[in-house]
Amino acid sequence: MALTLLRHTTPDVAKGICYGMTELALAASFAQEAASIVRNLPRPVRIVTSPLSRCRLLAEHLAALFDLTAQLDPRWREMDFGGWEGQTWDAIPRTALDAWADDFHHYDGHGGESVAQLESRVRGALTDATEGTLVVTHAGCIKAACAIRNARDGWDTKPAFGEAVRLPPG
Repeated sequence: MALTLLRHTTPDVAKGICYGMTELALAASFAQEAASIVRNLPRPVRIVTSPLSRCRLLAEHLAALFDLTAQLDPRWREMDFGGWEGQTWDAIPRTALDAWADDFHHYDGHGGESVAQLESRVRGALTDATEGTLVVTHAGCIKAACAIRNARDGWDTKPAFGEAVRLPPG
């Protein structure tokens, strides 16, 4: 049985906003998205979730359906974009975005965490994740996990809202 990573449903936020650690409400489509997710999920033996509400609320919903308890694990939270949080990507200076592109793994000029720090967190969380676990998390964490496990497109994986990604055993 594989480890399943599930990206949260659609948040209620305008397009083009940088929102890693920012708390966001869920879109009005939550109930429909959650129902669609349940139809396609294998029954988990355990549910782990990011503490951010856009993941936690989905995890709690799924846990109730599967008669499980959602366990919070802060290692599955999204990347902290520091001073970029809540800004439109267009408002972030081009020079800063170029600096990030030039040093993708280690850039932390926004005052948050680097991709390398995110990857380190996720690596530790993956070590503790048992097969059959459902992890409700964020796109950045799913990308990091895919890169660590050489799955899908690694850092180029683009999970949709509500998409489940199954990772091979590590």
